[in-house]
Amino acid sequence: MLLLLLFLTSSLLSPPNLLSSPLARAPIHLPNLPSLVPLPIPQIVPSTSPFPLLPQSTLISLNSLLSSASGSLFLALASLSHSFSLFLGQVDPASAFVVTTPRKLQSDELATVRLFQENIPSVVYITNLAARQDLFTLDVLEVPQGSGSGFVWDKKGHSVTNYYVIRGASDLRVTLADQSTYEARVVGFDQDKDVAVLRIDAPKDKLRPIPVGISADLLVGQKEFDIGNPFGLDHTLTTGVISGLRRELSSAATGRPIQDVIQTDAAINPGNSGGPLLDSSGNLIGINTAIYSPSGASSGVGFSIPVDTVGGIVDQLVRFGKVTRPILRIKFAPDQSVEQLGVSGVLVLDAPPNGPAGKAGLLPTKRDSYSRLILGDIITEVNGKKVTSGSDLYRILDHCKVGDKVTVEVLRGDHKEKINVVLEPKPDES
Repeated sequence: MLLLLLFLTSSLLSPPNLLSSPLARAPIHLPNLPSLVPLPIPQIVPSTSPFPLLPQSTLISLNSLLSSASGSLFLALASLSHSFSLFLGQVDPASAFVVTTPRKLQSDELATVRLFQENIPSVVYITNLAARQDLFTLDVLEVPQGSGSGFVWDKKGHSVTNYYVIRGASDLRVTLADQSTYEARVVGFDQDKDVAVLRIDAPKDKLRPIPVGISADLLVGQKEFDIGNPFGLDHTLTTGVISGLRRELSSAATGRPIQDVIQTDAAINPGNSGGPLLDSSGNLIGINTAIYSPSGASSGVGFSIPVDTVGGIVDQLVRFGKVTRPILRIKFAPDQSVEQLGVSGVLVLDAPPNGPAGKAGLLPTKRDSYSRLILGDIITEVNGKKVTSGSDLYRILDHCKVGDKVTVEVLRGDHKEKINVVLEPKPDES
């Protein structure tokens, strides 16, 4: 208290300027202060300090206290008070804190971000659950056996994905962008083209159908964007370019070829399957379905089913629950076996009598009474279009309709014959 009284009394005195005294030239040792981290304030507004600058009379009066043991402490406190008064007082603009401005995006980056954000509500996450029996308790449990992506097709709750995403499922779950999950039922599927349609009972305000484009006018080199849920993560985006058109891919379920497949170089990882392939306008141009990779990881060669093919399949599945694709209902030999015979075409191995080919009179391969192999008819043309392989036959039939009458030219023995066949629908799939 005595020291505080001396400090207040000496502040009323007005001795000579302290700056001219030896004290002003003596080194002052301040205590270590904690480092200050500047806050990201855009600008500093001058404010009036609640602690006014100490008058010189106060500083000079401290000279009388230097002889005592407490003089150094008073001088340090006074200097500290002076420093804080400068900090809280007027700050020169040149010494203001430097604030980092937000990162600016280029126009193409902004377009990509906008495309991703606008299409997230249309992309769904599909979980495939299978029934498994516990070996010890014999209880039947539902365990996840796979997952994939899909997208909302319409406001009625229909979603589209790959067939193999839902294959073997006893139960399915569809998760929307807002993380709400619904039980889904299978409306229908097309194994030949690897397309499936699901339906959920969700409010219409939560369903945002994806804008559907066209794939007939695509060009190699144009940008493409893939949205999906790889590895069960949240929505992700990969970008690339269309690196090839009119590729052919065999269905994993039936082996039937899928024509006009789009090849891309964007990373398609597990979980992206069934997700949408978009153009730079955010329109659907395909469904991501497969990759070419010996190791199983993305190698920059991905394949997507074109939307022009998907649209017709989805419409039939929604309306009828199945695809009425025309068939000859025959079994034919592998292409390599026919090549070994030195002929070009499709060798008929079996033609059931109740099928369209059997009814028309196509002959299957069989053995005679001496177990000698008698080759059946070899299909060489359909409606005047040359057939050299099974893919050619499928490609021609894909452009036909149920009930169409086609002219099939076959090589029977050493001569050719033309047979008219009425195409029938493919049997129902369960």
